[in-house]
Amino acid sequence: MPDIDWNSLSFSYTRTRTIVYSRCIDGKWETPVVTEDFSLVLNPFAGVFHYAPSCFEGLKVFRGVDGKLRLFRPDMNAKRMESGARYLDMPFPSESLFIDMCVQCVKGNLEFIPPYEASGASLYLRPVLFGWNPQLGIRSAKDVMFVVMCSPVGTYSGDKSLTPGTAVLSRNYDRSAAYGSGGYKLGANYAQSLHAYNLAHGQGYRELLFLDSTTRTTIEEFGSSNFFAIKGDTYITPLSRTVLPSITNDSLRTVAADMGMKVEMRPVRVEELADFDEVNSCGTAVVITPICSIDDKPVLERDEVTRRYTFGSPDKCGAKSEALYWKIIGIQKGLEPDPRGWCLFIDE
Repeated sequence: MPDIDWNSLSFSYTRTRTIVYSRCIDGKWETPVVTEDFSLVLNPFAGVFHYAPSCFEGLKVFRGVDGKLRLFRPDMNAKRMESGARYLDMPFPSESLFIDMCVQCVKGNLEFIPPYEASGASLYLRPVLFGWNPQLGIRSAKDVMFVVMCSPVGTYSGDKSLTPGTAVLSRNYDRSAAYGSGGYKLGANYAQSLHAYNLAHGQGYRELLFLDSTTRTTIEEFGSSNFFAIKGDTYITPLSRTVLPSITNDSLRTVAADMGMKVEMRPVRVEELADFDEVNSCGTAVVITPICSIDDKPVLERDEVTRRYTFGSPDKCGAKSEALYWKIIGIQKGLEPDPRGWCLFIDE
């Protein structure tokens, strides 16, 4: 068994035992390979190094209160990877192959699954699809490699779950163009946001909130995850073709409706921040991170703050957001019913 302090995990890499990979060559997928060798041999002319034909996913495995292993909504991750690959015009694994390789990865790393008692901990799976064939011209990848790897993780920021953080608006940097690739989980999208994200982190902000690239008047999403707000008894999240369709956000919206809340998915103007009771970022890595304040700065590099929006307590998550968080965690850990069959059980 690995010597891991399960309660001190952050969202960082821990070497596990196996990875699983398969290649698609000339339209045919090879039998998946489970290996303890983490060194992949690639031609330096592989397209991924030059033109970034790559997309990835993130999903988690939880050990439930009943001791059973649950993989949360892997079918949705498979579908989202397919949409990204189609956008890049390259081959992609079928839903069954995607899920089968995720399960193989879990079974090859059982000793790295945190125990039920470890607060905020899980086994994070990172499936990656990228252009593998050597190429020089600018074109889509003909052959691809699909790899599923994993790492035990804690919360994304390393802080205790539901610890509020601060954010800043990005008015002079864009995450995605109006007709760009923001609605797909592509590696290049994250590279695009890194410089601005680093500026925000360097100034002490936990999150960076991007606006629409055309008018900079409506909210898109945070650098790492989707945006949602609570106003009274309403769950509000942006509707935009350049916002990544978050599986966590979809789950939260569904649970919110089940709890009797009104759900609005629509354009959200920046000025509405003044009216929100609770604001959060949401994604696989954290489920929910409460945001206690958002600074509006005309230029990210400068100190000038034209307005600060505050939400609830700087020390405590909002009540409705916390209820949504524990509902999702309850489903993932077997503490709540799973009427929609979101969890895939994995036999050990």
